[in-house]
Amino acid sequence: MVPPWPIRELGDLTRYPKAGLAERTREVQRLHKVLEDAGIKLASVASDPLGVSGRAMLEALVAGTHDPQELAELARGRLGAKLPALREALEGRFGAQSGLLVAEMLAGIDQMDETIGRLSVAVARVAAPFSPLLGLLLTIPGVSRRTAEVIVAEIGPDMGRFPTAAHLASWAGVCPGNHESAGKHGSGRTRKGSKWLRVALVEAAHAAARTKNSYLAAQYARLRGRRGPKKAALAVAHSILVIAWHLLSRGEPYTDLGADDFVKGQAIRPTGTSWSDNSSAWATGHPGANSRLTGSQALAGRLLKGIFT
Repeated sequence: MVPPWPIRELGDLTRYPKAGLAERTREVQRLHKVLEDAGIKLASVASDPLGVSGRAMLEALVAGTHDPQELAELARGRLGAKLPALREALEGRFGAQSGLLVAEMLAGIDQMDETIGRLSVAVARVAAPFSPLLGLLLTIPGVSRRTAEVIVAEIGPDMGRFPTAAHLASWAGVCPGNHESAGKHGSGRTRKGSKWLRVALVEAAHAAARTKNSYLAAQYARLRGRRGPKKAALAVAHSILVIAWHLLSRGEPYTDLGADDFVKGQAIRPTGTSWSDNSSAWATGHPGANSRLTGSQALAGRLLKGIFT
């Protein structure tokens, strides 16, 4: 099924900034490598070497200031309390070649920031008609505005084309595989799906894992010890997508039952629903999950109609 044009436009706009952010991250890593090679250990003292203080020090280095005492005096805020460590970190062999490379990298990072900023404005404009759906997704722990925009862009506003949450999770490629032969289970590798959606969901899973007293954080903590951090994050990503299906299907915000209910084996569920998380009943246990979701289709239709009129 080909998604309507507004969804395709939103998908293009959400994917490009993501690629830009990845390239920016790589450029920042290259910058840190050049500084390390020159003996400048700024990242070991400043939590954000590209913050206000760090940027001032880097620009001073590029301009030819190499005195650690003078550079450290550029620190502002809480970093100003770390002057002895800063002076030690800024003692290096930063020469003309390092200055040229750092100057070019800083200019490139600034250009990427401007591009990402312009695209973010465009994404907000195109996503505005879907604000009710985004608001529902933002009630899920760990889901940011950017993640909510990616979810809507990748799966669309109409959950009627996915009979159950299990169909959606399988389509997205966040379900463990079921490889069994002669009673032996294989790797359980997930199938391929939308890489953009998968990355966004895994990022949301890591954010959810840091929330306090939430069901998703408890799920991650429990699975991490037995399965490792990667599989635990993927499991939470799967849960987030299942929750998203129910929220978008019913038009209701998410109500977290807390960590205690995870330990008791109770359900993650949107307000007013009743379904188990013990098996594939995550998707199929929802009342009416196999029926046509006319409410979701009607909401999606109103949103799309509002775009074209």
